Amino acid sequence: MLLLISPDGVEEALDCAKAAEHLDIVDVKKPDEGSLGANYPWVIRAIRDAVPAGTPVSATVGDVPYKPGTVAQAALGAAVSGATYIKVGLYGCTSPAQAIEVMRGVVRAVKDYRADAFVVASGYADAHRIGCVNPLALPDIARRSGADAAMLDTAIKDGTRLFDHVPPDACAEFVHLAHEAGLLAALAGSVKEADLGALTRIGTDIVGVRGAVCEGGDRTAGRIRPRLIAAFRAEMDRHIREQAAAPAAPGAG
Repeated sequence: MLLLISPDGVEEALDCAKAAEHLDIVDVKKPDEGSLGANYPWVIRAIRDAVPAGTPVSATVGDVPYKPGTVAQAALGAAVSGATYIKVGLYGCTSPAQAIEVMRGVVRAVKDYRADAFVVASGYADAHRIGCVNPLALPDIARRSGADAAMLDTAIKDGTRLFDHVPPDACAEFVHLAHEAGLLAALAGSVKEADLGALTRIGTDIVGVRGAVCEGGDRTAGRIRPRLIAAFRAEMDRHIREQAAAPAAPGAG
């Protein structure tokens, strides 16, 4: 299970760099522009320069509208700026067909530029609150568009969390569908240390956090701290070890 941390700018990215041994992906976003708010190209470049060369940089393209050409250009801009993971929040797509059209444009634009780039189709656990595509449709959308991963986050940051909208058993189905399609499954949405046991058990590939490694648990007013990253990773690794040591369920395999 990989740990993705989302700093809001270069200063926090430098703090992430101090804890680089405890994380796997540094994710560039702009929280004041939304759940998957896009940051400036020069910020992506600066963060790419700030973190160790071996640490992948992810960039969000935004909580995007149904404007396939616009989104494809934005995704290419993120790749040109140094991101190797490109995340697209399908906020304005109200049907799988719209989401697939957007993601196909992104995949072509990004992979024509850099074939080894990793494209993530991101949806929202609280999709019912904003009218976008159903969370469990994301793995098929990602597969049919040629993306590499399907992700769930929460759109509205009001204290509700991933499991408040998509409970662990439904998240397990999401992970299963992603794996069945040959994709990685990423889960985020105000994830806390207390969620790590369930996230590990269901086979999540990437866990995305921000608030959990910020002072006071506040994704907006708090600041990411290296010691909080280290503590979160230690708890995550503990659950991974316990899961590896657990006996297989009857009939498994």
